[in-house]
Amino acid sequence: MEGLHIPGWTGLLEILFLAVAFYYIILFFRGTRGAQMLLGFVVLMISLLVLTHFSHLNVLNWILGRFSVYLAVAFVVIFQPEIRRALAELGKQHVFSPTVPSRTLVDHMVQAVLLLAGRKMGALLAVEREISTRPIQETGTAIDSLVTAELLTSIFYPHTPLHDGGVVICHDRIKAAGCLFPLSQREELSKELGTRHRAAIGMTEETDALVVVVSEETGTISVAFKGRLSRGLDEERLRRMLSAVLLRAPRARNRWRQAGGPMDLSPAGMVENEKQIANEFADYG
Repeated sequence: MEGLHIPGWTGLLEILFLAVAFYYIILFFRGTRGAQMLLGFVVLMISLLVLTHFSHLNVLNWILGRFSVYLAVAFVVIFQPEIRRALAELGKQHVFSPTVPSRTLVDHMVQAVLLLAGRKMGALLAVEREISTRPIQETGTAIDSLVTAELLTSIFYPHTPLHDGGVVICHDRIKAAGCLFPLSQREELSKELGTRHRAAIGMTEETDALVVVVSEETGTISVAFKGRLSRGLDEERLRRMLSAVLLRAPRARNRWRQAGGPMDLSPAGMVENEKQIANEFADYG
Protein backbone atom coordinates (compact mmCIF):
# COMPACT_ATOMS: atom_id res chain seq x y z
CA MET A 1 0.00 0.00 0.00
CA GLU A 2 1.19 3.47 -0.94
CA GLY A 3 2.37 5.51 2.01
CA LEU A 4 2.56 2.49 4.32
CA HIS A 5 5.96 2.25 5.94
CA ILE A 6 7.02 -1.14 7.29
CA PRO A 7 9.83 -0.86 9.86
CA GLY A 8 12.97 -2.88 9.33
CA TRP A 9 14.47 -5.33 11.78
CA THR A 10 16.06 -2.52 13.78
CA GLY A 11 12.70 -0.78 14.07
CA LEU A 12 11.03 -4.01 15.17
CA LEU A 13 13.78 -4.54 17.74
CA GLU A 14 13.21 -1.05 19.14
CA ILE A 15 9.45 -1.61 19.32
CA LEU A 16 10.00 -4.92 21.11
CA PHE A 17 12.43 -3.35 23.58
CA LEU A 18 10.04 -0.48 24.38
CA ALA A 19 7.09 -2.86 24.74
CA VAL A 20 9.00 -5.05 27.21
CA ALA A 21 10.25 -2.00 29.14
CA PHE A 22 6.76 -0.50 29.45
CA TYR A 23 5.32 -3.89 30.41
CA TYR A 24 7.72 -4.34 33.31
CA ILE A 25 7.30 -0.74 34.45
CA ILE A 26 3.53 -1.14 34.58
CA LEU A 27 3.86 -4.54 36.24
CA PHE A 28 6.21 -3.19 38.88
CA PHE A 29 4.09 -0.14 39.78
CA ARG A 30 0.76 -1.99 39.63
CA GLY A 31 -0.99 -2.05 42.98
CA THR A 32 1.31 0.53 44.58
CA ARG A 33 0.90 4.17 45.40
CA GLY A 34 3.40 4.87 42.63
CA ALA A 35 0.90 3.53 40.07
CA GLN A 36 -1.55 6.34 40.79
CA MET A 37 1.22 8.94 40.75
CA LEU A 38 2.65 7.58 37.50
CA LEU A 39 -0.76 7.56 35.83
CA GLY A 40 -1.49 11.11 36.96
CA PHE A 41 1.93 12.29 35.85
CA VAL A 42 1.60 10.77 32.37
CA VAL A 43 -1.98 11.98 31.88
CA LEU A 44 -1.01 15.52 32.93
CA MET A 45 1.92 15.73 30.52
CA ILE A 46 0.00 14.27 27.58
CA SER A 47 -2.98 16.55 28.24
CA LEU A 48 -0.79 19.64 28.35
CA LEU A 49 1.05 18.69 25.15
CA VAL A 50 -2.19 17.99 23.26
CA LEU A 51 -3.88 21.11 24.58
CA THR A 52 -1.03 23.43 23.70
CA HIS A 53 -0.63 21.84 20.26
CA PHE A 54 -4.26 22.13 19.15
CA SER A 55 -4.69 25.52 20.81
CA HIS A 56 -1.68 26.78 18.86
CA LEU A 57 0.05 27.81 22.06
CA ASN A 58 3.39 27.39 20.38
CA VAL A 59 5.51 28.92 23.12
CA LEU A 60 4.05 26.71 25.84
CA ASN A 61 4.27 23.68 23.57
CA TRP A 62 7.93 24.45 22.88
CA ILE A 63 8.64 24.85 26.63
CA LEU A 64 6.94 21.54 27.44
CA GLY A 65 8.91 19.82 24.69
CA ARG A 66 12.20 21.12 26.05
CA PHE A 67 11.10 20.33 29.61
CA SER A 68 10.98 16.64 28.73
CA VAL A 69 14.78 16.60 29.12
CA TYR A 70 14.30 17.03 32.86
CA LEU A 71 11.59 14.37 33.17
CA ALA A 72 14.17 11.73 34.03
CA VAL A 73 15.27 13.70 37.08
CA ALA A 74 11.67 14.33 38.11
CA PHE A 75 10.90 10.63 37.69
CA VAL A 76 13.76 9.63 39.99
CA VAL A 77 12.71 12.15 42.66
CA ILE A 78 9.01 11.24 42.60
CA PHE A 79 9.45 7.48 42.48
CA GLN A 80 12.58 7.20 44.61
CA PRO A 81 11.11 4.59 47.06
CA GLU A 82 9.88 2.35 44.23
CA ILE A 83 13.17 2.62 42.32
CA ARG A 84 15.17 1.80 45.43
CA ARG A 85 12.99 -1.25 46.05
CA ALA A 86 13.46 -2.38 42.43
CA LEU A 87 17.25 -2.08 42.69
CA ALA A 88 17.15 -4.01 45.94
CA GLU A 89 15.20 -6.79 44.20
CA LEU A 90 17.82 -6.93 41.45
CA GLY A 91 20.55 -7.19 44.06
CA LYS A 92 19.12 -10.27 45.67
CA GLN A 93 21.34 -13.37 45.68
CA HIS A 94 19.02 -15.64 43.69
CA VAL A 95 21.65 -18.12 42.61
CA PHE A 96 23.46 -18.66 45.89
CA SER A 97 20.71 -18.22 48.46
CA PRO A 98 21.52 -17.90 52.18
CA THR A 99 20.77 -20.58 54.71
CA VAL A 100 17.09 -21.43 54.87
CA PRO A 101 15.58 -20.63 58.29
CA SER A 102 14.66 -23.78 60.20
CA ARG A 103 11.25 -24.72 61.52
CA THR A 104 12.72 -24.32 65.01
CA LEU A 105 12.93 -20.58 64.34
CA VAL A 106 9.21 -20.46 63.56
CA ASP A 107 8.41 -22.45 66.71
CA HIS A 108 10.46 -20.15 68.95
CA MET A 109 9.00 -17.02 67.37
CA VAL A 110 5.41 -18.25 67.73
CA GLN A 111 6.00 -19.25 71.35
CA ALA A 112 7.58 -15.89 72.22
CA VAL A 113 4.98 -13.81 70.38
CA LEU A 114 2.07 -15.62 72.03
CA LEU A 115 3.63 -15.11 75.47
CA LEU A 116 4.27 -11.42 74.79
CA ALA A 117 0.75 -10.91 73.42
CA GLY A 118 -0.81 -12.64 76.43
CA ARG A 119 0.99 -10.24 78.77
CA LYS A 120 0.45 -7.22 76.47
CA MET A 121 4.14 -6.53 76.09
CA GLY A 122 4.95 -4.68 72.88
CA ALA A 123 7.35 -6.34 70.46
CA LEU A 124 8.85 -5.84 67.02
CA LEU A 125 10.63 -8.77 65.30
CA ALA A 126 12.12 -8.63 61.81
CA VAL A 127 13.41 -11.74 60.02
CA GLU A 128 15.94 -10.98 57.29
CA ARG A 129 15.44 -12.87 54.04
CA GLU A 130 17.58 -11.97 51.01
CA ILE A 131 18.07 -8.20 51.27
CA SER A 132 20.65 -7.29 53.89
CA THR A 133 19.48 -5.44 57.01
CA ARG A 134 22.98 -4.54 58.20
CA PRO A 135 22.30 -0.75 58.22
CA ILE A 136 19.28 -1.40 60.48
CA GLN A 137 21.31 -3.69 62.73
CA GLU A 138 23.92 -0.98 63.21
CA THR A 139 21.30 1.29 64.82
CA GLY A 140 20.91 -1.17 67.71
CA THR A 141 23.01 -3.37 69.96
CA ALA A 142 24.77 -6.39 68.49
CA ILE A 143 23.83 -9.71 70.12
CA ASP A 144 24.51 -12.62 67.70
CA SER A 145 22.77 -15.33 69.71
CA LEU A 146 20.61 -18.31 68.84
CA VAL A 147 16.91 -17.52 68.73
CA THR A 148 15.02 -18.80 71.76
CA ALA A 149 11.59 -17.90 73.04
CA GLU A 150 13.03 -17.07 76.44
CA LEU A 151 15.60 -14.64 75.06
CA LEU A 152 13.07 -12.87 72.83
CA THR A 153 10.68 -12.51 75.76
CA SER A 154 13.45 -11.13 77.98
CA ILE A 155 14.47 -8.52 75.39
CA PHE A 156 10.97 -7.06 75.22
CA TYR A 157 10.28 -7.18 78.95
CA PRO A 158 9.20 -3.65 80.02
CA HIS A 159 11.84 -1.24 81.32
CA THR A 160 14.78 -3.27 79.98
CA PRO A 161 17.32 -1.25 77.93
CA LEU A 162 16.44 -2.88 74.58
CA HIS A 163 12.67 -3.32 74.85
CA ASP A 164 11.78 -0.16 72.91
CA GLY A 165 13.45 -0.98 69.61
CA GLY A 166 13.17 -3.85 67.16
CA VAL A 167 14.96 -7.18 66.96
CA VAL A 168 16.62 -8.34 63.73
CA ILE A 169 16.87 -12.11 63.16
CA CYS A 170 19.09 -13.61 60.49
CA HIS A 171 19.75 -17.32 59.82
CA ASP A 172 18.23 -18.54 63.11
CA ARG A 173 20.24 -16.00 65.11
CA ILE A 174 19.34 -12.76 66.81
CA LYS A 175 21.79 -10.33 65.22
CA ALA A 176 20.80 -7.13 67.01
CA ALA A 177 18.20 -5.65 69.36
CA GLY A 178 17.01 -2.14 70.14
CA CYS A 179 17.16 -1.31 66.42
CA LEU A 180 15.43 1.66 64.81
CA PHE A 181 13.24 0.58 61.90
CA PRO A 182 12.31 3.11 59.17
CA LEU A 183 8.78 4.46 59.56
CA SER A 184 6.40 4.17 56.63
CA GLN A 185 5.47 7.55 55.12
CA ARG A 186 2.33 6.32 53.36
CA GLU A 187 -0.46 8.81 53.92
CA GLU A 188 -3.26 6.29 53.37
CA LEU A 189 -2.38 4.28 56.49
CA SER A 190 -4.95 4.34 59.26
CA LYS A 191 -4.41 6.93 61.98
CA GLU A 192 -4.91 4.26 64.63
CA LEU A 193 -1.69 2.53 63.67
CA GLY A 194 1.03 3.20 66.22
CA THR A 195 4.75 3.68 65.79
CA ARG A 196 5.51 -0.05 65.97
CA HIS A 197 3.09 -0.88 63.16
CA ARG A 198 4.37 1.96 60.97
CA ALA A 199 7.93 0.82 61.63
CA ALA A 200 6.97 -2.73 60.66
CA ILE A 201 5.44 -1.57 57.38
CA GLY A 202 8.37 0.76 56.72
CA MET A 203 10.84 -2.09 57.25
CA THR A 204 9.04 -4.25 54.69
CA GLU A 205 8.98 -1.35 52.23
CA GLU A 206 12.76 -0.92 52.49
CA THR A 207 13.65 -4.64 52.54
CA ASP A 208 12.05 -8.03 51.87
CA ALA A 209 12.06 -8.90 55.58
CA LEU A 210 9.05 -10.31 57.40
CA VAL A 211 8.10 -8.38 60.54
CA VAL A 212 5.96 -9.50 63.48
CA VAL A 213 4.37 -6.87 65.73
CA VAL A 214 2.74 -7.22 69.14
CA SER A 215 0.62 -4.28 70.27
CA GLU A 216 1.41 -3.03 73.76
CA GLU A 217 -2.10 -1.60 74.19
CA THR A 218 -4.22 -4.54 73.01
CA GLY A 219 -1.86 -7.49 72.70
CA THR A 220 -2.92 -7.88 69.06
CA ILE A 221 -0.53 -9.85 66.85
CA SER A 222 0.21 -8.50 63.37
CA VAL A 223 2.51 -9.51 60.52
CA ALA A 224 3.92 -7.15 57.88
CA PHE A 225 5.32 -8.34 54.56
CA LYS A 226 6.06 -6.42 51.35
CA GLY A 227 4.34 -3.28 52.61
CA ARG A 228 1.19 -5.13 53.66
CA LEU A 229 -0.09 -5.60 57.19
CA SER A 230 -2.29 -8.40 58.48
CA ARG A 231 -3.73 -7.88 61.98
CA GLY A 232 -5.57 -9.82 64.65
CA LEU A 233 -3.77 -13.15 64.12
CA ASP A 234 -4.22 -16.24 66.24
CA GLU A 235 -1.61 -18.95 66.78
CA GLU A 236 -2.65 -21.04 63.78
CA ARG A 237 -2.63 -18.21 61.27
CA LEU A 238 0.59 -16.73 62.68
CA ARG A 239 2.36 -20.07 62.31
CA ARG A 240 0.97 -20.53 58.81
CA MET A 241 2.18 -17.09 57.68
CA LEU A 242 5.66 -17.51 59.14
CA SER A 243 6.02 -20.95 57.60
CA ALA A 244 4.73 -19.77 54.21
CA VAL A 245 7.20 -16.91 53.93
CA LEU A 246 10.24 -18.28 55.77
CA LEU A 247 10.08 -21.97 54.89
CA ARG A 248 7.96 -22.86 51.85
CA ALA A 249 9.09 -20.19 49.38
CA PRO A 250 12.85 -20.71 49.91
CA ARG A 251 12.46 -24.48 49.77
CA ALA A 252 10.53 -24.23 46.51
CA ARG A 253 13.38 -22.21 45.00
CA ASN A 254 15.93 -24.70 46.32
CA ARG A 255 14.03 -27.59 44.72
CA TRP A 256 14.29 -25.83 41.37
CA ARG A 257 18.04 -25.46 41.84
CA GLN A 258 18.55 -29.07 42.92
CA ALA A 259 16.60 -30.33 39.91
CA GLY A 260 18.57 -28.08 37.61
CA GLY A 261 15.35 -26.59 36.27
CA PRO A 262 14.95 -23.05 34.98
CA MET A 263 13.72 -20.36 37.33
CA ASP A 264 11.40 -17.55 36.36
CA LEU A 265 13.05 -14.51 37.92
CA SER A 266 10.97 -11.95 36.04
CA PRO A 267 8.61 -9.73 38.04
CA ALA A 268 5.67 -11.69 36.63
CA GLY A 269 7.24 -14.98 37.67
CA MET A 270 8.08 -13.70 41.14
CA VAL A 271 4.53 -12.45 41.60
CA GLU A 272 3.15 -15.83 40.52
CA ASN A 273 5.55 -17.77 42.77
CA GLU A 274 4.51 -15.79 45.84
CA LYS A 275 0.86 -15.29 44.95
CA GLN A 276 -0.32 -17.81 47.51
CA ILE A 277 1.81 -16.19 50.21
CA ALA A 278 0.61 -12.69 49.36
CA ASN A 279 -3.02 -13.82 49.62
CA GLU A 280 -2.46 -14.30 53.35
CA PHE A 281 -1.94 -10.58 53.75
CA ALA A 282 -4.63 -7.93 53.45
CA ASP A 283 -3.85 -4.28 52.79
CA TYR A 284 -4.60 -2.28 55.90
CA GLY A 285 -4.99 1.45 55.37
